[in-house]
Amino acid sequence: MQPHGPWQIVQSHEVYRDPWTVVRKDDVIRPDGQPGTHTVVTIKPGVCVLALDDEQHVYLTEEFHYGVGRTTIEAVSGGSEPDEEPLLTAKRELQEELGIEADDWTDLGIVDPFTANVVSPTRLYLARKLTFGDHAPEGTEQIRCLKMPLTETVHKIMASEITHGPSCVLILKTALLLG
Repeated sequence: MQPHGPWQIVQSHEVYRDPWTVVRKDDVIRPDGQPGTHTVVTIKPGVCVLALDDEQHVYLTEEFHYGVGRTTIEAVSGGSEPDEEPLLTAKRELQEELGIEADDWTDLGIVDPFTANVVSPTRLYLARKLTFGDHAPEGTEQIRCLKMPLTETVHKIMASEITHGPSCVLILKTALLLG
């Protein structure tokens, strides 16, 4: 048995794997001493980027997301390639999704979008001193760029119009950082 906090892992079984996701089922002894199972989904690490111009406008994505089955408003987000540094992922994703490059990058830390049974650490970045060019979305992406005042995005979070966890944390951290 392998200790895992107050849990004991008796054995682990990989149930599924693709380039983005691994699903593992653990047979465990729970903290109360009873046997059980616990499933963990690991998604490759990613980034979330908020592009902010000199007039305090942000540039967000509006896109249909298969998992939730609806169109969402989010900061630029994406997964890191194997051995890719998070800042390089952030720069690549911002350019691919919105055609934006930035000269000033602020690392605002990491967020765990869901801690009970999903492992998906997401590094948050604020991108400033922007230049605009052509975007190059992936074949699965049909992205519309939304430009709006930072203050409006905070209101959209409070109204549950922006619900993507890392985007919410990043926007609120940026609003607090800028006062």
